[in-house]
Amino acid sequence: MEIAVLGPLSIRNNGVSVVPSAGKPRQILALLALRAGRVVPVATLMEEAWGDDIPRSAATTLQTYILQLRKKITGVLGADSGESAKDVLATSLGGYQLRASRDRSDLAEFGRLANQGAADLEAGNDRQASDQLRRALALWRGPALVDVPVGRILSMEVLGMDEARMQVLEHRIEADLRLGMHTVLLGELRMLVAQHPMHENLCAQLMLALYRSGSPWRALEVFRQLRATLREELGVEPSPRLQRLHRAVLANDPALDLPGQSLLRQLAS
Repeated sequence: MEIAVLGPLSIRNNGVSVVPSAGKPRQILALLALRAGRVVPVATLMEEAWGDDIPRSAATTLQTYILQLRKKITGVLGADSGESAKDVLATSLGGYQLRASRDRSDLAEFGRLANQGAADLEAGNDRQASDQLRRALALWRGPALVDVPVGRILSMEVLGMDEARMQVLEHRIEADLRLGMHTVLLGELRMLVAQHPMHENLCAQLMLALYRSGSPWRALEVFRQLRATLREELGVEPSPRLQRLHRAVLANDPALDLPGQSLLRQLAS
């Protein structure tokens, strides 16, 4: 069984989809897929499907959804598979379990590539880090679970995936900055900062790219805009790290011109 959640939900067995069209069963299947190989308690599935307004008929309705999912699974199991739908979507004490390998999911592959890329970055293997992190980001086909109704549990799962993606993106940009790709990164960084105007790491990376591209005054303008936004929205100043970067740009600090070093990490200390 192949599971894909980094975009529209896709769960295939023998190349055939088992994802139902109805919203609630799709929602239940998505949560089971994210926790494949683990028992998901009935209470958790009910909370995801109905939040605080769990109806009296919830237990019966949930069983109906499970039956619908098993019917879809039955339709794609090969005659010689030796498995039944109840083997794949098993009833366990107090819950249900999708018995599928988590290694066969795009989320697991994303995590593997992200961890390897972060390790390469830490070790100074910038080219390899950039390649690994690009491969991780390429697994995303759109917003996570974009075609699935999400309740309280899935919304937290999606938030975690989005935060992981942003961290990998920051790491990839750092690797590219170390490789001297500052001019190439300008368009991407401008777009990201426009989308996330209070994201200090992205603003710092844009400042560094602009400085190295011969536009220190534009780097100072990025800091000014960030500072104005933080003051207006949150009533706070940029972090000491950003203020140190600002001072370094003002002083034309020679360290800013050394692409192979993790300047942003130095400024954090």
